[in-house]
Amino acid sequence: MAVIISGDASFSEDLKSSEKVAVKYYADWCGSCKLFAPKYRRLSDDDRFRNIKFLDVDAEHNPAARKMANVSTLPFFAVFRNGELVESMSTSKEEALVEMLEKL
Repeated sequence: MAVIISGDASFSEDLKSSEKVAVKYYADWCGSCKLFAPKYRRLSDDDRFRNIKFLDVDAEHNPAARKMANVSTLPFFAVFRNGELVESMSTSKEEALVEMLEKL
């Protein structure tokens, strides 16, 4: 599944449209965010996670979406089930995100 760009205007709808949703919060100035982007895209195509919708949210320009996951630093990841926050963390380690996705 492709990574979908989301923001304040569509974020709530995007969360409701799928039972399981993973969100990467980033900023254009964030070097670690840019380095993680290809890994995130690869995970979105991984068969293990085919039932999870993957979203990208620019944390700088979407304060409502950022607030829903209590984003503190970037890159920041959150997983939602049925529109409710399940877990979130700031990390640059692919293994940490994989662990979150597997628990979802």
